[in-house]
Amino acid sequence: MRFRSITAATIGFLIFSTVFADAVAVRDSVRAYRQANERAILEEFIELLSIPNVASDTNNIHRNAKHIEAMLEERGVAAGLLTLPGVPPVVYGELLQPGADTTVMVYVHYDGQPVQRENWASEPWEPVLRSGVLGEGGEPIKIDEVSGLFDPEWRLYARSTGDDKAPIVGLMTALDALRESGQARSINLKFFFEGEEEAGSPHLAQYLERYARLFDADLWLFCDGPVHQTRRNQLAFGVRGITSFDVTVYGPARQLHSGHYGNWAPNPIVRLSHLIASMRDLDGHVLIEGFYDDVIPPTPTELDAIANVPDVDELLRNELGLGEIESPGRRLEEAILQPALNLKGIRAGDVGDRARNAIVDQATASFGIRMVPAQTPDELQPVIENHIRAQGYYIVRGTPSVHVLREHEKVARVHWSEYGYPAVRFSMDEPLSRALITLLGEVLDEPLVTVPTMGGSLPLYTFQSRLNTPIILFPIANHDNNQHANNENIRLQNLWTAIELYAVIIAEYGNRLSEK
Repeated sequence: MRFRSITAATIGFLIFSTVFADAVAVRDSVRAYRQANERAILEEFIELLSIPNVASDTNNIHRNAKHIEAMLEERGVAAGLLTLPGVPPVVYGELLQPGADTTVMVYVHYDGQPVQRENWASEPWEPVLRSGVLGEGGEPIKIDEVSGLFDPEWRLYARSTGDDKAPIVGLMTALDALRESGQARSINLKFFFEGEEEAGSPHLAQYLERYARLFDADLWLFCDGPVHQTRRNQLAFGVRGITSFDVTVYGPARQLHSGHYGNWAPNPIVRLSHLIASMRDLDGHVLIEGFYDDVIPPTPTELDAIANVPDVDELLRNELGLGEIESPGRRLEEAILQPALNLKGIRAGDVGDRARNAIVDQATASFGIRMVPAQTPDELQPVIENHIRAQGYYIVRGTPSVHVLREHEKVARVHWSEYGYPAVRFSMDEPLSRALITLLGEVLDEPLVTVPTMGGSLPLYTFQSRLNTPIILFPIANHDNNQHANNENIRLQNLWTAIELYAVIIAEYGNRLSEK
């Protein structure tokens, strides 16, 4: 890969004032810049959002990559595309600061979920600014007719507004604002913009191995996901791991009349129901022997962090119509520190008017496992299969023959997904963590939310296992942004705040670390 050269003039504006401003002063100067340039910021955002970005759409994915590369170069970033044959490129960039001791690699993905146009109120890749939430009085607004400041509660609707193009524009604007105000950068910046995260990042490991020399950094900052449900900004220090498997249990070799053979021929739906009940209880506790053996309990710091997170359990229970919850006695943030065995679906027979008086020949359940440190898919697989065997099942990998069914009292086909990875959690007590928590806390109007782990899963283990670099998640989208769904949106205040926080990190984070 070759980077375009940076001219002496460019270097001149990249090396800003050597006088470090405090964090609040940086925030205020960036806010003033944003207020003076809101329309231009949104116009740049809309231009980026207007390029369709489904990972399988090769031509448009490359258009996105080249467009983002140009955005970086406009800010003086040495940028280029990392490529593998037939794979969406990674947009990579470097912005080094003379004298800086800390290097932060910023991760964002520029691809988005596929869309079903008929479910959208407007074209997914023709951004529409609305005066509020769609369906709650939010009406279209013409940007070129807005005079003065844009209402921070207005929302921009398009695919990838919240997941995950907003951080790209937020970072670029932060650099613009720092340059305009003459603020110095305190860190070296590197950028890693991925183009197939929504497709499962199937080539991420190859990129990390092939271009490993580029990825030396003190910290990876993952800019993806939503803020806390209270609208407060948050940092997350880990994600749960994930793996999945299907279990099919069998009855007769062909479907039978339930009147003629009921109470005689084994019913696979009943068998599957009992197998599921043997694996977990109604409170979410997994009953499989050895399932919790490798679990690392949360630290006192992590438990203290949870205690300080705003409690939204009652709010969510009311919103979701929940008369009771699993994990009684534990709030949501504590519950997700535990591993989970979730039932994703069951397929067997039919219901209602389509139900038949028959004993079906098979029943299948699909399970998902959310793992915590130090569980791994490879170690859990035999634990779960041993449990299935302990329930009397003979395990097969393919469709069993009549001979196999006849020779064994119970037969189960177990199929494991090839997709999966362990959990990752970075210590909240490390200087890198404490400095970032303290810095952001100084400039936010409301206390920063810090959580040991997010409930969802991201392939962070792919990064950690190959690079051995700390990872902190810094989401900025509104929690109700409809990511992955129709009518995805970003609340303008979330973008405005992100710009300020990115700038504060760039200008002050390295200084705080040097004080440690």
